[in-house]
Amino acid sequence: MALAVVGVTASACMQARSRADEKNGNTTTGNAAVVVGAERTSEYLPLLKGKRIALLSNQTGVVGPRHDKHTLDLMLELGLNVTTIFSPEHGFRGNADAGEHVKSSVDEKTGIPIASLYEGKSRMPAQETMDRFDVIVTDIQDVGLRFYTYYVTMVNMMDAAAAYGKEFVVFDRPNPNGMTVDGPILDMKLKSGVGWLPITTVHGMTMGEIARMTNGEGWLTNGKQVKLTVIPCENYTHQTRYELPIAPSPNLPNMLAIYLYPSTCYFEGTPVSLGRGTDWPFQVYGHPLMKGYSFSFTPTSRPGAKTPPQLGKLCHGVDLHNLKADDVIKKGMNLEYVIDAYNNLKMGDKFFTKFFDLLAGRTYIREMIMAGKSADEIRAMWQDDVKRFKEQRRPYLLYPE
Repeated sequence: MALAVVGVTASACMQARSRADEKNGNTTTGNAAVVVGAERTSEYLPLLKGKRIALLSNQTGVVGPRHDKHTLDLMLELGLNVTTIFSPEHGFRGNADAGEHVKSSVDEKTGIPIASLYEGKSRMPAQETMDRFDVIVTDIQDVGLRFYTYYVTMVNMMDAAAAYGKEFVVFDRPNPNGMTVDGPILDMKLKSGVGWLPITTVHGMTMGEIARMTNGEGWLTNGKQVKLTVIPCENYTHQTRYELPIAPSPNLPNMLAIYLYPSTCYFEGTPVSLGRGTDWPFQVYGHPLMKGYSFSFTPTSRPGAKTPPQLGKLCHGVDLHNLKADDVIKKGMNLEYVIDAYNNLKMGDKFFTKFFDLLAGRTYIREMIMAGKSADEIRAMWQDDVKRFKEQRRPYLLYPE
């Protein structure tokens, strides 16, 4: 099955590496030098002209120097025939709660039908929907975590494209956690909507690279492949410190939340609040029965967090929202926070729900926490997974490491 990468050359990669090396220890801040795939119109116009297009995107699919134009509007201005919109978790405008069922509708601005992929159990489009287009274009901002659902939606759409003989195109975007590979490879016995592929928890790959790896490793249903084209970013490397212009989902409102997400998301599998319903989601943690802390907060109902854990209850715990981004990134996937809350609450195995193992991707993380092991001892368990995954993913990378 054909696979293409449009518009990436050795000189472009070297140019990107040079820019990154010049700034702050092989990293760069700001978005000025990075050109996302959706903005490289000359690379994809010849590919898409004259075809019926389905666009998988949400509020993060923006282009332009002020990030105020949606990719959908740009495609229509270019004369492309977009017949269908697909929306992932949180909906096309990005304001639904995590896991909330989002109904199909119509985009008010363009009148194009929106076919939700988060409605009902299958999360897959019906045949009558698939018959409306020839090619699926994905333009969505991921954050580089195995339990973040946007890449799962993309892989499901790749499955649908392979089943119906449709082409698949990814307008690539940088991974804000692209500098990090950490955590264990998923035990596929724990495969779920928050862990779909045998990859590390923090995989460090862009959506385009994940799509290439999914195709190349035979991870689609029955080992099928889809005709895949990736429109890569320009001036991006895996060491680029890329700051997102728009929040990727309601509870990741800033870059610190995105950097802490690999460490604090595990509270989703416990009774501890991670700050949903506050101004600092994923940047604080606490519980009404935690003792010995001077910091406290009370989760409230608000858009994107209508019924957060510990709603209306005064929670005592830890404030992380003043940590320095560099320190958080250096720590990687840090289990110290979960271990701290576990030891404080003294709830034993009642501290963990079944969801914890799905997020962790391995049962030994929960088991070692309960056995009193330290974060460093647990981290040592997955180092071979990290090494093996880095080698496995290398043929599919589009950007210098």
